[in-house]
Amino acid sequence: MTNDDDIDRLILELHATDAPSHATGDVARIERWLRLLASRGGSDLLLVAGAPPSIRVDGRVQPLAEGPLDGVDIEDAVLPALPPHARRIYRDAHIVDASFRMASVGRFRINLHRERGRGAAAVRLLPSRVPRLATLGLPPSVELLAQLPRGLVLIGGPTGSGKTTTLAALVDDINRREARHIVTIEDPVEYEHLHQGCVIEQVEIGVDAPDFPTALRSAVRQAPDVIVVGEMRDPETMRIALAAAETGHLVLSTLHTTDVASTVSRIADSFPAERQNTIRQELSMALAAVMTQTLLPKTGGGVVPAAELLIVSYGARQHVRRNALQHLHQEITITRRNGSFTFEESLARLVRDGLVDWRDAHARAAHVDEFEQLAGNIPPSHP
Repeated sequence: MTNDDDIDRLILELHATDAPSHATGDVARIERWLRLLASRGGSDLLLVAGAPPSIRVDGRVQPLAEGPLDGVDIEDAVLPALPPHARRIYRDAHIVDASFRMASVGRFRINLHRERGRGAAAVRLLPSRVPRLATLGLPPSVELLAQLPRGLVLIGGPTGSGKTTTLAALVDDINRREARHIVTIEDPVEYEHLHQGCVIEQVEIGVDAPDFPTALRSAVRQAPDVIVVGEMRDPETMRIALAAAETGHLVLSTLHTTDVASTVSRIADSFPAERQNTIRQELSMALAAVMTQTLLPKTGGGVVPAAELLIVSYGARQHVRRNALQHLHQEITITRRNGSFTFEESLARLVRDGLVDWRDAHARAAHVDEFEQLAGNIPPSHP
């Protein structure tokens, strides 16, 4: 049976602990770097051939007081920290994501890859606790996303923009308020959820399932109320997620995009041209909300998110169906009373609250006139 046949059958049906221990080996070197990362309040460890190991603190990259590494150094340090399935993937494909746990320090997400034919790695420190949604600094109406009963919720943004954190906070909010069955599908699992009001299953790609489509096909047969797809990377995953959202599930997922319109177009554009009109029809019916976010330097240090949110209504569905996505920005302004807000409104709020410098916000605004009308066209510190 072909993949399409299998997916069609699934759509018809819809309408009717710890990670494995890592290999034995010397992990002392990477553990030392990771302890330094945690002790200095950093977010990422970066290992690139020809440069010393470096850490990112408050968005800035700082080299450690060590000599430059070569690719073999990096692979020798990182490979022993990976579980067996991840080492096999790296040897075959030269790129892999995996999680790693250090007692008394925390959990980390490791991306081991190659650049210019040499080993390289990026390791992110994962928070030990899922953050509360109200602590993220997002506008209050984002809480509406955790209260939706069904439909597809997309969270877009560039790499490192906090999408996964927002997704985890939404799951946590549902977990605290409701009694539902939640299935998350992640590569790897980043935030570990405790069972509170909800029963939560966390499926890790490579450990519990071979890939996203397989895991998602299985998840929809497990009587879930909420399905979380860590990232929608391929058309097969997108199509199953659309079907699940159309048939009464709440589906939350992320995409690497920049604004609401590009997040919506990314779905249809992932399919062959002859399928795109059909996908737009399905997407227009399945979508419940689209949010995108990015991180800006915070006054006094750190970062803070700016975002835009579209709560999908009849008008937005028509624009999606007709591929008139240029009108979605206007649709955000029309549906403010439903909870929607523009990126410029978010930026202006951050400036008014003293959290972001006017110039930083102005540089990020896509609709400069709108931002200046909301925040003023002269920096407050320079009247």
